[in-house]
Amino acid sequence: MSILPKFGLLQFRNSVRIYHTSITESLQLFKEETRERKVNLFLFHKPNELEELDSAINFLNNFRIMIHVDWLENVEEDDKGDSITTSITQKIKDNNKFIFLATEDAIHSKWCNWVLRLAKTKIPVDDIVMLPVRGDYDDYGGEEFLQKYPYIHEGEEQIYYIKYPNGDIKKLTEWMTV
Repeated sequence: MSILPKFGLLQFRNSVRIYHTSITESLQLFKEETRERKVNLFLFHKPNELEELDSAINFLNNFRIMIHVDWLENVEEDDKGDSITTSITQKIKDNNKFIFLATEDAIHSKWCNWVLRLAKTKIPVDDIVMLPVRGDYDDYGGEEFLQKYPYIHEGEEQIYYIKYPNGDIKKLTEWMTV
């Protein structure tokens, strides 16, 4: 199993964005891009992992797939109030696909796990995919997620696939267009 290391994910950011652009500026530029040309996708991430988010956006754009990411502005972790629940539920329903940026910190976050369980009740599990990112030079601590959900993994010659818990495999680009 080939899990993307954090430094590998960050290389996608560095290869696409201008070096003098801050992460905040880069994310703002992405947010302003035309929504009509994009696959409706909820890219869920731990709120304080903006560098990883920007890198994941560039990773996905590397496949010439335009995506739309819904941000939850000013969200505090562990906030499960009615307004947040309603907002997240609507965003999940409004999008065709859900990718969980499953970093080491995100998989151990109770809040992130709560949102993931909420997504599972609102859309088919086949439309929920993990983008597992392991720490540099570390083993991945989220093996239980990879046994329950489809996940993105790198195959030969840097071709990325979705691997399902039953062992089936589909190209990432095919999953995005279904």
